[in-house]
Amino acid sequence: MAKIRVAIIGVGNCSSSLVQGVYYYRKAKENMIVPGIMHARLGGYHISDIEFSFGVDIDRNKVGKDLAEAIYSKPNNTYKFCSVPKLNVPVVRGMTHDGLGYYLSQIIKKAPGPTADIIGLLKRTKTDVVISFLPVGSEEATKWYVEQILTAGCAFVNCIPVFIASEKYWQKRFVEKGLPVLGDDIKSQVGATILHRVLVNLFNDRGVKMERTSQLNVGGNTDFLNMLERSRLISKKISKTQAVTSLLKYNIGADNIHIGPSDYVAWLKDRKWAYLRLEGRTFGDVPLNIELKLEVWDSPNSAGVVIDGIRCAKLALDKKLSGAIIEPSSYFFKSPPVQYPDYICREKTENFIKKYGMKTKRRHN
Repeated sequence: MAKIRVAIIGVGNCSSSLVQGVYYYRKAKENMIVPGIMHARLGGYHISDIEFSFGVDIDRNKVGKDLAEAIYSKPNNTYKFCSVPKLNVPVVRGMTHDGLGYYLSQIIKKAPGPTADIIGLLKRTKTDVVISFLPVGSEEATKWYVEQILTAGCAFVNCIPVFIASEKYWQKRFVEKGLPVLGDDIKSQVGATILHRVLVNLFNDRGVKMERTSQLNVGGNTDFLNMLERSRLISKKISKTQAVTSLLKYNIGADNIHIGPSDYVAWLKDRKWAYLRLEGRTFGDVPLNIELKLEVWDSPNSAGVVIDGIRCAKLALDKKLSGAIIEPSSYFFKSPPVQYPDYICREKTENFIKKYGMKTKRRHN
């Protein structure tokens, strides 16, 4: 069985949870229910078929280290659920551009030396799929890396809210190169966005007219620290808001919906507290309000979804699909090229896996 060679851009908390998860579930039996994973073996690829080619970062605490060491280096502060042995996978110096904002620059010092030859590394390491965990607001850095990926000939999984898979210009570029792209902005297993979408669907299904809604999130990881710089939040707020409003059959008005980060609380570390409120009208115009608090470790919450995204990207690469891959993008991401209700997204993704997954012959005893 072929392996899936994966390069990671941004060796932060999300990368830590992803690498830990791949190692933690490397021996999962095929019929095992793995929390946050669609299938232990998806389309012919087991979780253990994912192997990492190299990591990219700019932090001097991480550049030059083995990936297995870098994922635990400060300022990473997510939940450690697995000790990963040395992988012999280097973390190389990346391009900064706008990837380091004001607040992150207070705690992260750039590694010395020039930017690594990303195109050359992708080719030499035979990387299949590149995933981006760059900080929110890294518009120029993302576009720079996408150009390297297109030139090197890899599939791309965009886990951040910079619009690539959902933009016609970039869709066309990937089509021209004959390469697949999945995105944008990864959903969590059970995060604030998916929970908000479920509640909006409940209002729709039960005939409650939603009038106002809000989602306020606080956390203590570098993502929340970075988002204190409000100018970097534009695409993030658009992404999270569209994920909810796309399910509404009517416009409640911009002043009646607020979705986005609220503040940074250092002692929360990689935990996130999400506060949701929905206000609506029921039969007889009687008010109905819902308030809910979700507490979750942020980065492990999306790692399983990324593992499925990587394997779907490899299936698309194997079958020479190009451009935005609609079905898995709709299920795994907040701002996909096309929005559907979540039960339809899952059905479409399962059908995608059945259609493009490798056919294995049944063994006879």
